[in-house]
Amino acid sequence: MALVEAAATGGTVSDRARYDRATAHLDAPLAVVDLAAFDANAADLVRRAGGKPIRVASKSVRCRALLERVLGMDGFAGVMSFTLAETLWLVESGFTDVLLAYPSADRASFGRLTADPELARQVSVVVDDVAQLDLIDAAREGSATVRVCLELDTSLQLLGGRIRVGARRSPLRTPEQLGRFAELVGRRRGFEVVGLMAYEGHVAGVGDAVAGRPLRSAAVRLMQAKARAELAVRRAEVVQRVRRVAELEFVNGGGTGSVESTVAERAVTEVAAGSGLFVPRLFDNYRAFRGRPAALFAQPVVRRPGVGVVTVLGGGYPASGPAGADRSPVPYLPAGLRYDPQEGAGEVQTPLLGSAADDLLIGDRVWFRHAKAGELCERFEQLHLVEGDTVTETVPTYRGEGRTFL
Repeated sequence: MALVEAAATGGTVSDRARYDRATAHLDAPLAVVDLAAFDANAADLVRRAGGKPIRVASKSVRCRALLERVLGMDGFAGVMSFTLAETLWLVESGFTDVLLAYPSADRASFGRLTADPELARQVSVVVDDVAQLDLIDAAREGSATVRVCLELDTSLQLLGGRIRVGARRSPLRTPEQLGRFAELVGRRRGFEVVGLMAYEGHVAGVGDAVAGRPLRSAAVRLMQAKARAELAVRRAEVVQRVRRVAELEFVNGGGTGSVESTVAERAVTEVAAGSGLFVPRLFDNYRAFRGRPAALFAQPVVRRPGVGVVTVLGGGYPASGPAGADRSPVPYLPAGLRYDPQEGAGEVQTPLLGSAADDLLIGDRVWFRHAKAGELCERFEQLHLVEGDTVTETVPTYRGEGRTFL
C-alpha cells in the first residue's frame, strides 16, 4: 500500500496499521500512548530548554506511570500540580518537589499538609492574596511551615490597561506589589517564600502559525514579540525585588509553546511543560517546534449510513476553554475523514465523511487526536502503551486510580 500522509498531522498508513495491530485484542473505545513519540517529544523539550530543568505539568499528563517515566529522564526535575489533593497524593506516592500552581481552598488538605512537616517540605503552594494565607491558617492542624510560591501576572496590557492580553490569574503585577507581598509573607509565622511563578499563557499556549490564517498568525506573532519583550524586563525586576527579602529557590516560567524564549531570560531558573509530551492538536500551530502526536484515542465504526460516510460510537470529547472548532478532537487515521457539519463530534454517535469511509467496515476503528493534553485522561481509565506494533503495558490514568482531582 502506498504511503499516505494524514493531513497536517504527520500520521501515516503504517502508523494506523501499527496501532490497529497493537490493539487488535482490545475493544474500542480505547486510548494509547506511542512511547517512541512520547520519548522523542521529551527529548525535544530538553533540547529546547537549553540546560535549564523542566518541571513537568501534571495536568497535561494525569498518569503516574508516565510522570515517573519522564522524570526519570535527564533534563526533567519536579512536578507542577493542579490541585492540593493531587499534590499530597503525588508526594505520598513517592514524588518530590511538587509545586501546586493554582491557589486552593481545600481546607482538609491544608490541614493534612500543615500537620506533617515531612510532607510540607516537598510541597510549594502558589499564593497571591492575603485571604489565601488566612484560609490556610484557619485550616491548620499543625505547625509545619508552608512553602509559598508567589505568582506574577504576566498579561500584556496596552493603552493604560484598557487592552489586556493574557490569562486572568494573579492580581500581583509590579515589582513593588510582589516585593511588598513577599515582605508580608516573610513576617507571617508558618510561611516561607521559596519561589516565584509567572506563566505567559498568551505566548506559551497560543499558536503563531495557524494553517490558512496568515493575517491572524502575523497578528499573534506581533503580540507575542511585544509580550515577550515587556515581560522579560518586568520579570527580571520582580525577581530582583523579591530576592531582597526572600532566598528564592526557583523562578518558574513558560510552557510548551514558549520554552526557548522563557529559558533565554537569565532571571528564570526553570521552565514548565507537559502538553509537549502528548502533543495534542492545539500544539500543531507553532513555528518554533514540531512534535509527534503521542496520545490518541480510537472509536469503533458502528454504522455505514451510505456512500462516503461511517458512524463511530461517541467521541465528542470537547476540551476546556472558549467554545470553538479547535476544542474538538479531530479524526486522524485513516486520513481524509471529516465531521458532518450538521452533527460534529457527538456524545453517542459521530458521523464521519470522506472517501476513506468506504474502506471502513463495522468494527474497524478510527483514531482521533484530542485538543488539550491531559484532558483525554478524564475520558479513559487506562492508557495502553505502544512500542512498535505491540502494547507493552497498560497503565491507569488518574481516573483509573479513582482520582479525578477536579
